[in-house]
Amino acid sequence: MDPTTQSRYDARAQIAKAIAHPSRLFILDELTKNGPRCVGELAGMIGSDISTVSRHLSILRVAGLIETTKQGTHIFYRVRCRCVTQLFDCIENVVHQNRSESARVLAR
Repeated sequence: MDPTTQSRYDARAQIAKAIAHPSRLFILDELTKNGPRCVGELAGMIGSDISTVSRHLSILRVAGLIETTKQGTHIFYRVRCRCVTQLFDCIENVVHQNRSESARVLAR
């Protein structure tokens, strides 16, 4: 693999690693469907402490998946690329196909 190709796949892997956690998937889904949220709101929805959710948000931000805006004393997080919903749709299709295949195997 040449260096340019390696770099492209490294960047893809960084994004894949950033979303590879249930809480981060939830955060992205919530921000996509319902708009910007602050860390406290997200922590309450997830059921985790603010420091844990802040770490998840930091990982998503470094990967370029979310961005921030400051309003007064609050920092709001929002999805940077709305195309993430297409990724979620694809993941849901794979989950559905896996369940269907498992059901077919069990029915035999």
